[in-house]
This record gives sequence, C-alpha cells and structure tokens, in this order.
Amino acid sequence: MIIARGTAPSRVSLTRGIIMQASGRDRRSFIGTSLGLAGAAGLMSLGVRPSLAQAQSGPKPIRRSGRYDDSFITERKPFKWPGNNTLAVWFAPNVEVWQYDSAFGVGITPNPVNYVPDVYNYAWREYGNRVGLWRLAEVFDEAGIKPSVALNSQVCEVFPKIVDEMKKRGWEFMGHGTTNSNTLAGMEKDQERETIRGILKTIEQATGQRPRGWLGAGLVETYNTLDILAEEGVIYCGDWNNDDQPYPMKVTSGKMFSIPYCNEINDIPLYMRKGYTGEQYLRSVIDQFDTLYAESRKQPRVMGLPLHPMISGQPLRIKYLQRAIAYMKEHQGVWFATGGEIIDAYQANA
Repeated sequence: MIIARGTAPSRVSLTRGIIMQASGRDRRSFIGTSLGLAGAAGLMSLGVRPSLAQAQSGPKPIRRSGRYDDSFITERKPFKWPGNNTLAVWFAPNVEVWQYDSAFGVGITPNPVNYVPDVYNYAWREYGNRVGLWRLAEVFDEAGIKPSVALNSQVCEVFPKIVDEMKKRGWEFMGHGTTNSNTLAGMEKDQERETIRGILKTIEQATGQRPRGWLGAGLVETYNTLDILAEEGVIYCGDWNNDDQPYPMKVTSGKMFSIPYCNEINDIPLYMRKGYTGEQYLRSVIDQFDTLYAESRKQPRVMGLPLHPMISGQPLRIKYLQRAIAYMKEHQGVWFATGGEIIDAYQANA
C-alpha cells in the first residue's frame, strides 16, 4: 500500500493494507486470529466469557479405538515362550517398490515441492533391492535367523528373483500394501477389501504362502482395515505399537492379534530422521534389548526390529546390525522367531 506523504490514512485503507500484508506473510494465521477475535467479541457482547462458555458446553468426549480391552502389563498372567524362553525377538525387513513418477516415500534428501522424477531418492531406494537386501540376507544366513518380510505385493511382479531367494531361505511373508507409493488412506470399504484381497492373492501365488501377518504401507489403516484383514484370514498386525506383548484385537469376524513392531528402534527414524550414527543405532537396539530382557523374567516380552534394505543394508551400517544380533545371541532365554510363530505360541500359552 502506498500512502501520500502528509496524508493521514483512513481506517479503511489501514485495514486493507494490513490484510494485504498478512496475505503475503501468513494469510491463514491472520484470518484465523481475526475470526477468533470476532468470536470472542461476539460472546462478550452476550455477556459470556469464552472460557466460561467452553466450561458450560463441556469437553468433547474422548473417542477410543474400540479395538482392544484396556490391560496393564503388571496385571497379566505370566507365561513362557517355547523352550522356556522369556524374550521373543523377530526381524521385519521391509521389501518394497516405488513408482518412478511419484515423490511419495521415505527419502535421503528433502523434496519439498514433490517434483518428479525424484531421481535422487528413487535411486537411493532402489539400492535396497539391488544391493542392500543381499547384505541383510547374508547376516541372517550367518546368524540362522528367518525374518518376517513386510512385502509390497508388486515386488512379486517387478522382482520375482528376490521373492525366489527369500522363499529358498524359508522366510515368512506379511502383506505390506501394493507399493510404498500408495497406502490405504481414504479408501472406501469395498475398494479397500478388493485391494487387500488382491495383495494377499498376489503374494500367495508368488510365494506359496498366504500371508498370516500384515504391516500397512506407512502403517496406515482406515477404520475398516482390521475387520477386512481378519475376514481374509490375516491373524496378526504390526501397525499398533502400544505394548510389549501380543494381545487380541476386536474385529467383526475371525481373529486378530497385535504384535510389537517396535518403532522406537526402526532404522528409518533413528538413522534418517534423527541422524544417528551406527554406534548410536547399536546403542539404542542394545538398550531396548537389555530392558526387555530384564523385564521378561517377570513377564514375557517381544522385541521387533524393523529394517529397510536401503538403510541398514548400506556398507557403513551393516556391521552394526551384525553386532546387535551377536549381542542378543549371547543371552540365554531368547527365542528368535517369526511373527507367525510368536502369535501361534501366544495363542497356545498366554
């Protein structure tokens, strides 16, 4: 706004100027503040203070998920894992594919305007399937561990050789969406049901195993996801990270159990978001293990280790996974299992 020298601006012109400046800085903040002030003024004109009006209407009732009973771990009946073990450990490598014309997905560098093709991040992700996964496979082979793979169903079409190699090793397969460029977010129930059916069918045809477990792409669900999964024969899910033991979930038909996936030691937040070094990652995994191991003497525990081949499969990081596994294998009472084995044992013993 330009004001002639020596001329006092009118209230209208000042208001226009302020609005124009606000739109250049933060229009939404300006409008929100203005509406808030207007609302408060309206209440005051009625002789009601805003805080009093809120108190009179009362707080909004808490909406709970309704998917499980409240249960405190200190009040549960103790049990043991097979072999008289107290701590079950499972590994969940995420084997995924991405659309070249999508900017959606974890990245090694920001892409704030979502331009495509995002070659920098796309190529980094592809490293996981070309190189990183095979480093992880060598580590698991040497340790005698069979992980539970969170598998994008379109990996079966794009990388059938990867699926064949995982099958040879006897790895377990969980459903993990179609690609990691897409999630279930916003799907209507019928569309979601057909999508999940297609994912499970594709993986079953490629692996010979119908997935009994599920990890949502991005751990995203709708209000209907668990019900649909249970209808289709899936019995455990790693999306709900709110316990150190499996527990039954409420579904409309069939059965469903939550399994601890342990996002606190997921390599994405530790390495990519927090910028941890390998030593810091190792320390975090060992700290997680030590606490759960000590607590498992009173109540059995589960420790999951989420992994991504393009992250933990990098040359600078692979030795820290090896060292973490070696440390855990030094302890008695630790059961290295698949997700499905843990849920079967839980049903039999808990």
